[in-house]
Amino acid sequence: MPPIKPRNGILNIIPYKAGDAKIEGFGKVIKLASNESPMGPSPKAVTAAKKAIDSGLQLYPDPSCSALRAAIGQVHGLNPEQIICSNGSEELLHLLAKAYATDGDEIIYCQYGFIAYPITIHAVGATPVMVQEKDYTANVEAILAAVTAKTRIVNLANPNNPTGTYLAKSEVLRLRNGLRDDIILVLDAAYAEYVDQPDYDAGMDLVDNGLENTIVTRTFSKIYGLAGTRVGWAYGPASILDILNRIRGTFNVTSAAQAAATAAVLDNDHMARAKAHNLKWRPKMSRALESLGLSVTPSQGNFILVHFPGGAEQSVATDKFLRSKGIIVRPVGNYDLAGALRITIGTDSENEALLTAMAEFFA
Repeated sequence: MPPIKPRNGILNIIPYKAGDAKIEGFGKVIKLASNESPMGPSPKAVTAAKKAIDSGLQLYPDPSCSALRAAIGQVHGLNPEQIICSNGSEELLHLLAKAYATDGDEIIYCQYGFIAYPITIHAVGATPVMVQEKDYTANVEAILAAVTAKTRIVNLANPNNPTGTYLAKSEVLRLRNGLRDDIILVLDAAYAEYVDQPDYDAGMDLVDNGLENTIVTRTFSKIYGLAGTRVGWAYGPASILDILNRIRGTFNVTSAAQAAATAAVLDNDHMARAKAHNLKWRPKMSRALESLGLSVTPSQGNFILVHFPGGAEQSVATDKFLRSKGIIVRPVGNYDLAGALRITIGTDSENEALLTAMAEFFA
C-alpha cells in the first residue's frame, strides 16, 4: 500500500537544525551558537514564572494573553487590541503563510534571511521566491523586481539573522510604497532592541498606514532572555489579527510564559543592561577578530558573522578547533555561507575564551 501523501510542498522542506548544545567529552560547554542572551532573563521574570507555576498547572492559561498585551502596549505605546501573542514569533510566520497563501501563490524572502522562511512557505504549498542581497543586505530594488501577480507576502528580517545587517527606516518605507496594496509586508524585528543606529525603526508606524497590509513580529527569546519559554508577539492591523486569532492554537502561550514575559517587558533596567553589554562586546569582538585577518559583517544583532579568507575549509577547521576547546559557534553553510561562522555575543568570560582560542588557532 503506497504511503499517504502530505500536501504539496511539505516534502520540499529541509528540517530546521538547531544549534548544537553539547560536545562529547565536555561536561560544560561555551555555547555561542544560538543568539541566546548571556544576561539571562530578568530575575523578576523568573519570580513571576515560578509564581504562575505554583498557582496551579491544572488551569488553562489566559487564551488572549490580556495582561501581557497590556504590558507590551504600555511599554511600546501601542494599542493592546492590535497586539497578538504567540508560541515564539516563528509561530506567527507560519500562521501568516497559512492564512494568506496556498498552492500557486508566491512568498518572497531574502537570500540570507531567516532559515525558517522557506519552511513556512513550503508548509502551505506556496512557492518560495528567494531574492539576492547586496553586500549581505536586503536589496529593495531586487525585492520589488521579484514581485509578480502571484506574490502574497514579503518577509523581511530587520535586522537580519545571520548577517546582522539592517535596512534604514527610509528604505523599509520605500519597499512598502513599492509593493501592491494587497501584498502583506511582514517585518520580522526579533533583534530590534539591540539596534543602536538612529536611522533604524522597527516599523510600527507602517502598521497604521490605513491599508492594513503590514505587520511587525517581535520576540522575547533574544534580549529578554526567555528563549526557553517561547513567547513572541506582533503588532498589526485589526483585520489581520482577526484572521490569525481564528487559526492559532487557543492556549498557545502557557501561564508561566505569559507571567515571565509580562514581568520581563516591564523590567526596562534589565533590558538596558543586556543592551549595554552587547554594545560593549559587539565592536570589541569584531575588532579583535579583524586583527587576526578575518572580516566581519557589521552587525546590529547580538551576534557577528565572521568570514574566513581561506573559505569553507578554513571555517570548518576553525569550528573544529573551537569545539576541541569546548566552544560551540554556528556554521552557516545552510545559508550558502560555507566560508563563515556566526558567533553569538556571550558573557565576559565566554567572549574572552573565544578570542583566546581564535588567537591560538591563527597563531
